[in-house]
Amino acid sequence: MTKRVFDTGRRGVLLGALAAPALLRPAWGQSFPSRTIRLVVPFPPAGAADLVARLLGERMSADLGQTVVVDNRPGAGGNIAAEVVARSAPDGYTLFLGGATIFCANKFLYGGSIPFDPIKDFTHLSRVSIGTTVLVVNAKEPWRTFAEFVADAKARPGKIVMASSGQGTISHLSLAKLMQAAQIDITPVPYRGLAPALNDLLAGSVNMMFDGIPALIPPVREGRLRALAVGSAKRVEYVPGLESVPAMDELLPGSGMDMEFWYSIDGPAGLPTDITARLQAAVVRAAQQPDYRERLQPLGFMPITDASPAAFTAYIEAQVPVWQELVRVSGARIE
Repeated sequence: MTKRVFDTGRRGVLLGALAAPALLRPAWGQSFPSRTIRLVVPFPPAGAADLVARLLGERMSADLGQTVVVDNRPGAGGNIAAEVVARSAPDGYTLFLGGATIFCANKFLYGGSIPFDPIKDFTHLSRVSIGTTVLVVNAKEPWRTFAEFVADAKARPGKIVMASSGQGTISHLSLAKLMQAAQIDITPVPYRGLAPALNDLLAGSVNMMFDGIPALIPPVREGRLRALAVGSAKRVEYVPGLESVPAMDELLPGSGMDMEFWYSIDGPAGLPTDITARLQAAVVRAAQQPDYRERLQPLGFMPITDASPAAFTAYIEAQVPVWQELVRVSGARIE
């Protein structure tokens, strides 16, 4: 009898212990967050991506009731920062400012050697901004229109020189797609980053650039650069200074050229369902605030959100072959 009573009690203790985690999980999610959240950004401070992260962080902090601090970890095309997040604890306190090239292009650019799986190693919450590239030339160049530029490039193959912000960057991929679509030959000169490339363009050492709008729009507005085209399929009429600049559907109809890129907020794989829901809701609310849109638009970005982590993950999976083809066309390989 004694043994039977002991077994029953022991069984009750064991069942209670097994049930405890299940009982605690909702309370954990409800109390989240209880401390500072780190947002790892794969770019240096003061750039456009860093600004997007800080604007989001401020608005998420107000929503979540805890500070969101930006941790800049540039290098290796975003792979360093991505690995930090992929290897972090899945507790919701480490997030990532992801992007199109990191999740869709890097595994092809780096020959499959990246230290993370872009799908399996992350909980993808939502995109938060979308932008495009702009083709600019030094204002002293003779081309007034995209058609004049293309005609000269065809007449003088390889003679026009473009500064790119590096191998495999959106700048390099945009040029490769443009050369294929317009059937022209431009000589690319890769730089170690956008800043030195832009300096040489402004100095007249190179003829053109095809890069993200945020860094290029100030000298366009100042008259030092001339914008001939935007890389998206449609115009970006919401950006002051680019309202009348034609887009790819007009200039190269049927080419399928659309060089939009995006940033997102992501966590490590394995985030609990309740914490994932809490974070995704905070991200979407932050990205939908009118003042966030107002700060982004002059830079050439628009807010964008996804309905759910599953919908965003499916979008990434659909985009992978698109970026794989861009990498193939460019011939870019990074060792």
